[in-house]
Amino acid sequence: MSIVHEIAGGAVAPSLPLLAGSPSRVVAWRDGQAVTAGQFLAHVQQVAATLPDAIAAVNLCEDRYAFLVAFAALVLRGQVNLLPPSRAPHAVDEVMANHPGSYAIGELALVPAPEGYLQMPAFVETLPAFGELPRIAADAVVAIGYTSGSTGKPKPNVKTWGSFVASNAGNARMLQGVIGERFHSVATVPPQHMYGMEMSVLMPLLSEVGIHAGRPFFPADVATALASLPEPRVLVTTPVHLRALVESGVVLPPLAAFVSATAPMPVELAAAAEERFSAPVREVFGSTETCVFASRRTSTDVDWALYDGVVLHPQPDGTLVDAPQLAEPIALADIVTLHDEGRRFRLCGRNTDLLEIAGKRASLGDLNRRLLAIDGVRDGVLFQLDEADASGIRRIAGLVVAPGLTEQHVLNALRSAMDPVFLPRPLRLVAELPRNETGKLPRGELLAMLRAPTRPGHSGADALPRSGMTRTPRLECAIPGPESHHESPRHRQRRSRTRAGLEDRAIVARGGRHRGPG
Repeated sequence: MSIVHEIAGGAVAPSLPLLAGSPSRVVAWRDGQAVTAGQFLAHVQQVAATLPDAIAAVNLCEDRYAFLVAFAALVLRGQVNLLPPSRAPHAVDEVMANHPGSYAIGELALVPAPEGYLQMPAFVETLPAFGELPRIAADAVVAIGYTSGSTGKPKPNVKTWGSFVASNAGNARMLQGVIGERFHSVATVPPQHMYGMEMSVLMPLLSEVGIHAGRPFFPADVATALASLPEPRVLVTTPVHLRALVESGVVLPPLAAFVSATAPMPVELAAAAEERFSAPVREVFGSTETCVFASRRTSTDVDWALYDGVVLHPQPDGTLVDAPQLAEPIALADIVTLHDEGRRFRLCGRNTDLLEIAGKRASLGDLNRRLLAIDGVRDGVLFQLDEADASGIRRIAGLVVAPGLTEQHVLNALRSAMDPVFLPRPLRLVAELPRNETGKLPRGELLAMLRAPTRPGHSGADALPRSGMTRTPRLECAIPGPESHHESPRHRQRRSRTRAGLEDRAIVARGGRHRGPG
């Protein structure tokens, strides 16, 4: 797709600051040290001077501060940040192939590295503060984010600087109403994901927020990262990660709030987290296409509160979203009912969740909830196949993580919980689901796992391959971390040891439909 962005009628677009606040305010925390806005801008200028002439680059930085610097340096040079659905080699290569002349940038010495890979220079700590505050044209394309692929092939979404500024304003108002104007955050989600981009990249750029440079993996590491920040503290996370924290028994320092997205937050999990850690859980709602446009406190609110300026238009097959960050309304598959004069909405499902087989109807989301309620099922997913069978019916398939149970045991439990026409055929037991970095399930990975052969004398759990895009949360307790594209030998060796040492103690959080950007 073309990255060229034309200005309608030849008008000059207004410009907006790259960074909010004074040069002395804290943008990030690295190795226990505060990084001021002035220092950050100096690092951005340093890296921008090393960039080749190009139209776009895949930002592969693992360190969140390095990602911030690379993101801003690319923007200053008029280059687009390409944000693939994962950092798996095939995903990165596909995005680069779709943008001829692009390159990749990161802070690590990667072996092997993608073609045209640029390793960022070490930051010079004695650099003087950056001079004039940079301003970016509101209509400048600064990023192209890809959907996760949970409903099909990942799709690109163009983001301008003006749209990012507008979407951040909504998030900032929501969090400031809960916490106050200034706070500091740790994020367990990757910055390449649109939810991670909004909460851990745009927030420290455009609000009085300091972000922790790391992406902690174990609950103990999350606690350490939070303890290294001054109060008030916020943890940006997902239901998968939050469940791992709750079940680990870890003690966290005082928190002002949790923020969660990427999958539905079970009410009981939100309540357990609030009781355990004495902090409210704020769930945000959006998509890669729209960015976040609503929020709720999951433990107490059924309805979602829309951000200022957002208007929803229910349609027969979904919802049209009109928001300040959107150039034109965008249609989502979510089916909603409006309340409180249109300022709140209740989610009723998705048009893609509605099933009709043999004249009978059901919700795929409800069927998945029934699957996950079976005693002994740690994780699982039911989904409808693309192809119809000989009778013209698109059957339901299932992949289930249930150590100690048989496929027949699961089917018998499902038979008592749903109409037999919706029973999964086929149903396969697997060791783990191919969840990506944010806990989502790319549809292509599910289909590949379903089709993988089972070796004679072994269960599907032994035979099926794992996705190269995922790490599952681990007891003791590993929170899903990055499956890096072309990662360094040191990172690969460390992750291999981690997986091997925790393989037999997996906790797989109960998954669900997408909720939140990406």
